[in-house]
Amino acid sequence: MKWIVITQPDFIPGEALFIDRLFSHGLDLLHLRKPESDIRDCKRLLDDISPEWLPKIVVHDHFELCSEYGLGGVHLNGRNPMPPQGHKGTLSRSCHSLEEIDTYMTCCDYLTLSPIFNSVSKQGYMAAFTADQLLAAKSKGLINQKVVALGGVTLQNIPQVKDFGFGGVAVLGDVWQRVGDADVDDYLDSLRMAL
Repeated sequence: MKWIVITQPDFIPGEALFIDRLFSHGLDLLHLRKPESDIRDCKRLLDDISPEWLPKIVVHDHFELCSEYGLGGVHLNGRNPMPPQGHKGTLSRSCHSLEEIDTYMTCCDYLTLSPIFNSVSKQGYMAAFTADQLLAAKSKGLINQKVVALGGVTLQNIPQVKDFGFGGVAVLGDVWQRVGDADVDDYLDSLRMAL
C-alpha cells in the first residue's frame, strides 16, 4: 500500500527535519498542503528538505514549485481544480464522494477519498461513509489501488482500510501529533510495516 503524509496547514519548527525522517522510514509521498501560505515560505521549507526527497513531494498550491524544484506532482482540489498547462508529473485529486471517484478515476494517477474515519486533527470532521458503503464500492471497483483513504487514518485502523480495498493511506493528524515523541521512530516503523 502507498503511504502518504499530508503536511499541517501551518509551518512548524523542525518540519523539514521531520519530513526527512518520514522519508527515511519509507514514506512514499509527502503532500505539501499549506493553503494560506506565501510561496516564499514554501520555498524555505523545500530548501531545507534533503534534495533526494524532492521528487517524492506533491503540491496542493503554488504549482509552479513543481517544475522549479523538480517535485513529483500536483494535487487538484477545490482551490486548484485544474493542472498547470503542460504538467507532466503525477496528477492526483481530492474526492469527497464515490461519485467524484467515478468521475476522476481515469484522468488521475490516484485519488484521495475522505473522510473515511473521524478526523484526528479536525474537530467535528466525521466519517462520511459506512463500512457497508465502502465494501459495496469495493465490490463495484470504485475503491481500488488508485484510491487512497484519508481522514482519521491511524495505525490501529489500517487493517480496516485494507479490508475496504484502498490502495494506500494518507495520514495527517496521527503523524504530526507525534513530532518530538521519544518513540516516534518505532511508531513510523510500525506504520510502514502495517502497510
